[in-house]
Amino acid sequence: MTETGIAVRTKQRGPSGARTLSIDIGGTGLKCSVLDASGKMVHDKVWRPTPHPCPPATMVNELQAMTEDLPAYDRISAGFPGAVRDGHVITAPHFPDPEWSGFDLATALSKVLGKPARVLNDAEVQGYGVISGHGLEFVLTLGTGAGTALFQDGRPAPHMEFAHHPVHGKKSYNEYIGRVALQKVGRKRWNKRVRKVIATLESLIHYDRIYIGGGNSEKVEPPLPANATLVSNDAGITGGIALWREEERPRGRT
Repeated sequence: MTETGIAVRTKQRGPSGARTLSIDIGGTGLKCSVLDASGKMVHDKVWRPTPHPCPPATMVNELQAMTEDLPAYDRISAGFPGAVRDGHVITAPHFPDPEWSGFDLATALSKVLGKPARVLNDAEVQGYGVISGHGLEFVLTLGTGAGTALFQDGRPAPHMEFAHHPVHGKKSYNEYIGRVALQKVGRKRWNKRVRKVIATLESLIHYDRIYIGGGNSEKVEPPLPANATLVSNDAGITGGIALWREEERPRGRT
């Protein structure tokens, strides 16, 4: 393990004894658990299907209901599938309700759950759960759509919504390797698309390592580049501890 990697893991420890409710919001499912001060889950994760339609009020009520039986916690972290700035939702590609534009999700969660809350893009939260903190590291999440995050020496770069960018003809990343594409073209063709996307991203960014997570990462098959790592989807929860690192607090930049 590198010296830098050890430092990152030490920084992810919160104040002594503080517990964090960590929420992973997805277009298909909602997951949450409570983390101890080191970022480990102290309770089995809770999962519910994401309601559709799902305006902000429905989402907040659903999250409140699914957390009622969890152990006590001191603060809240949430990953949201879209661009987020200072706790406000900028884009919500999986939720077409216009109320999401500019919605202060952090404040809404804090009000209903009674604890301070911070919100960041979901791929960035997952990245915090897996990166080494050394060099240029990229995160690709495969779920309802395609989430991305870029880190330089453990710090998030300004968020870029690759999911909306054309990658094949007029198809965006979401349309090309999202859940609907997997169901439509089948696993073999979908894997060829995933490998094409990985090659495209590497030629564009020249990252040192790419981490592939999300609910459909378990369907990814070899061959993969030597600098590609498949990671557990649980990182979308465990990475939530990083939102409370006071010395380098994420700002949810777009």
